[in-house]
Amino acid sequence: MTDLFDVITIKTPFKLGRITFGPSLKRGEFDSHLVDAAFTFRWEDKFYMTYIGWDGIGYRTGLASSDDLVLWHREGLIIDRGPAGSFTQNNVALTWIIRDNELYGDSNLKLVDGSMLGTYHAYPEAGYEAGPACIGLCRSNNLKDWELEEPCLRSDDPDAGEWEKGGLYKSCIVEHEGSYYMFYNAKGSDGWPWREQTGLVVSTDLKSWKRAFDHPIIANGPAGSIDEIFASDPCVVRHQGKWIMFYYTLSADGHARDSAAFSDDLLHWEKLGEALTNPGGPGQVDSEHAHKPAVITKDGILYHYYCAVSPATPGSTGEITHNEHRGIALATSRALA
Repeated sequence: MTDLFDVITIKTPFKLGRITFGPSLKRGEFDSHLVDAAFTFRWEDKFYMTYIGWDGIGYRTGLASSDDLVLWHREGLIIDRGPAGSFTQNNVALTWIIRDNELYGDSNLKLVDGSMLGTYHAYPEAGYEAGPACIGLCRSNNLKDWELEEPCLRSDDPDAGEWEKGGLYKSCIVEHEGSYYMFYNAKGSDGWPWREQTGLVVSTDLKSWKRAFDHPIIANGPAGSIDEIFASDPCVVRHQGKWIMFYYTLSADGHARDSAAFSDDLLHWEKLGEALTNPGGPGQVDSEHAHKPAVITKDGILYHYYCAVSPATPGSTGEITHNEHRGIALATSRALA
């Protein structure tokens, strides 16, 4: 299915070598401890990034903007936690907004019934990704004010497979020929160490969702493969008539990396089988993990953002007590000036 040109097109060997967008490290702010899970797009001649901020209690969602895809400016919190008793009382993480599908297209958002349409997930308990998350849709007319719909996908749905009954994670939604394809990763209910894999639900009306299969579409690989433990965080785009899913892997060496898979029909996928981003050496911003992809292009250059994780050193997190540095880093297909 793939050829050499396809593989070269999605490779980004040039790392910027620093955190492009990081946590505030200021107590009381929604992104004080870490930032994670970038989603990049264009809107009204400007580049934007939604991201997850964590404050030691749960996820909330922020927005950043850029003119050049290198320097990013905080726009602030755009989706806050809900009131006590709501499904978002502890967490809410916007992870995708329907946009132009083409990898080398304009990356503009696509309006659905006159509004921006996003997908979020929310964990029921306080803490870092605590409890089985649910997934739902949300809408906005201006990027900064979002109305959340009730969850449409849960791990205890009647048609949920065994592989996902431990809880859901990030989702990615793509519109193609009148249907909506929502990809998401999930875990089994065995407890740690669990395995994460990626599944698919489909809808024609954004109300009724049907699981495409009773098994994941991107399953864990065999022992010794880069995704033998995790195959997670789908990021789906289109290039030259083929679909590309960037996703992150976790192998037995304990490090997470980004890789990719290819499809002709959005249903059946062939893995690349190699890493697109590898952790750096000791002292690098991504010495532990280089994972959770977000991609966008400008002037023929592919910008591959990923979550870079490295151990925290004494005093490096300022007034925040935290054991790691977690921020957004960048790799590109050509070296930047």
